[in-house]
Amino acid sequence: MNAQQRAEIFRRFRAANPEPKPELEYTTPFELMVAVILSAQATDKSVNLATRELFKKARTPRAILALGTEGLEHYIKRIGLFRGKAKNIIATCGLLLARHAGKVPATREELEQLPGAGRKTANVILNIAFGQPTIAVDTHIFRISNRISLAPGKNVLQVEEKLLKNVPEEYRQHAHHWLILHGRYVCKARKPECPSCLIKDLCEFRGKTMAEAK
Repeated sequence: MNAQQRAEIFRRFRAANPEPKPELEYTTPFELMVAVILSAQATDKSVNLATRELFKKARTPRAILALGTEGLEHYIKRIGLFRGKAKNIIATCGLLLARHAGKVPATREELEQLPGAGRKTANVILNIAFGQPTIAVDTHIFRISNRISLAPGKNVLQVEEKLLKNVPEEYRQHAHHWLILHGRYVCKARKPECPSCLIKDLCEFRGKTMAEAK
């Protein structure tokens, strides 16, 4: 895939959805951080169902810390790995209060020091909350970056580095939103919707013709 093809892919994504938004529900950077930590190996739908109730009760580091681990577990028990996530969020709340006056830090180094906030979480927060042109690579982005030959790589870091190199600068701010939505609703893992795909003529997926034939 050449540079012109990559640029055309994102031109079409932008034309179809100029201002893509995350599907996680939040109103502050802290709520976003909690939602993203909870979203690991979970659906956005399940996270939203949990945080709608949680954020009615507690929506700041101090308020969630006051719930305690068991109190937080009550609200997030529908989410996979909820016990470990509750422990990490409580620890993160403590560190935010102790080190950052209760505010979510705006640097990768500081974000990645928080329990449960790895590179992907840091990228999401830096992009959405602070407007930085980072690209968070989740399972959808990793899959389609390899599948369509947009940014092939053996691990998420390789894919992220290639995306940052391959995605034209004017599209970088929203690139991960467009790719996540495309992977979630069109370029699905088991049965991609090739006939309705707006980039099917640019995609290099070898199974594309078979999918269209079905």
